[in-house]
Amino acid sequence: MTDREPNDPKPPVSSSADPGASPDPQARPDAGSPPPDPRLLNQLSRHARLAAWRKSRQAGRISRTTMRYAVFMFGAGCVGLFSLIFAWIAEVALRWNHHLTQATPWLAFVMLPFGLAALRWLTIRLAPQARGSGIPQVIAAVTLPPSGPAQTMLVSFRQSMWKVVLTAAALLAGASVGREGPSVQVGAAAMLAWGRWCQEKLRFRIGFHPNALIAAGAAGGLAAAFNTPLAGVVFAIEELGRGTAVRWDRLVLSGVLTAGFLSLAVLGNNPYFVVKVPMLALHDAWGPVLLCAVVTGVLGGLFAKALKGGVPALLPAPWRGWPVRHPVWVAFGCGLVVAIIGWATAGATFGTGYEQAAALINGESHATLWFGIAKLVATVVSYFAGIPGGIFTPALAIGAGIGENVAHFVTGMAEPRVLALVSMAAFLAAATQAPITASVIVMEMTRTQDLTVFLLAASLLASFISRQFSPHPFYHQVGHAFRREALALVRQAPAG
Repeated sequence: MTDREPNDPKPPVSSSADPGASPDPQARPDAGSPPPDPRLLNQLSRHARLAAWRKSRQAGRISRTTMRYAVFMFGAGCVGLFSLIFAWIAEVALRWNHHLTQATPWLAFVMLPFGLAALRWLTIRLAPQARGSGIPQVIAAVTLPPSGPAQTMLVSFRQSMWKVVLTAAALLAGASVGREGPSVQVGAAAMLAWGRWCQEKLRFRIGFHPNALIAAGAAGGLAAAFNTPLAGVVFAIEELGRGTAVRWDRLVLSGVLTAGFLSLAVLGNNPYFVVKVPMLALHDAWGPVLLCAVVTGVLGGLFAKALKGGVPALLPAPWRGWPVRHPVWVAFGCGLVVAIIGWATAGATFGTGYEQAAALINGESHATLWFGIAKLVATVVSYFAGIPGGIFTPALAIGAGIGENVAHFVTGMAEPRVLALVSMAAFLAAATQAPITASVIVMEMTRTQDLTVFLLAASLLASFISRQFSPHPFYHQVGHAFRREALALVRQAPAG
């Protein structure tokens, strides 16, 4: 074996020489291997940039959606808080009225005629679009061009503030009005003002549709006023969504629920009307319940027809122009009539009628047997005065009174309180022709889920009967009148 020289090259090591040998980690790659393909690197880089861009877009969408919901729900929460403050102001006014009229009964003959006349004069001068309930104005607003002057006129924030003051003053005077309808208009105006402020002052690029703001504020105001979130949603869909272009997406419904749940958080899970002893849903109550539906359907239809006709409908044709020319004197006369009715019923018809309705559904009969009819007349006359004020709670009190009257003629019924409760929903359904809202709102405000079938059946029948006397729903027909009035004022504005 010959010795190899140091400078001789080493013989190549064949890979097959030792198949079990592990490769040397320090070994360098073969100098002859080809470099990576530049096209492959460019493709991988392009895919990485595309994936990063998509993730950033997704994160941006999530951020904008979160911000959109946060801003919208914050506004709805403010509507709920404002509705609760309005409720507290109204309760203070009602307590003052009760104290004054009970201590000095004849004072009602001063407060009501002069008070309603003064309120009518102030309404004409300061907030002409704030008269009445407030729900027709909202229904008219969502049918007008978005962000137009006519829509802004009907849900003006300035006029809604005056509506709060004037409605509280009407309750202090003793008018038979409610605060829930005004809460709807105030909520719509506040929500619309909030959305526009965010868009104009904060320069938010995530704008909100005006109809969505109006609908969420209106339904949220009602939900907070009655402490009934579900009823607010149903009201929004059945009343505000009837024949309009309102889009009921998750944003609107979340706003309504936010206002309602905020009311629950502040006031607790306490019903608007407390039923001290649970009611029994007995099968033998079907006959009296349907009888209540028929009676309330007839009276509710006549009630709505009277509200729509106003004072001119009660006068002969040659005299129908006089109430239009002298609205303050009409309000003075209406106040005098309401004072007489209140004096005859020992003050039971003053205010919203909440206490009387709460007593009737708990089996506490009212001293005045004809309370329901008296409350109906007082509510119609108060509405004729042309002052701000709703009909929601007065309609519930009227229904409870009518149910008590029917219970006096029905013998052998084990649970007569059911008739007062069912008649509340039935009369409200007949007056507004919104049976689902009426049944759900009474069920939720009294926590009487066991009677839901009775409430729904009576509301549907009463609403059907009411249409025979008043074919068009009250809120929508009056809303059409407000729509025409707003458009006429806008057309006259440039000439003035």
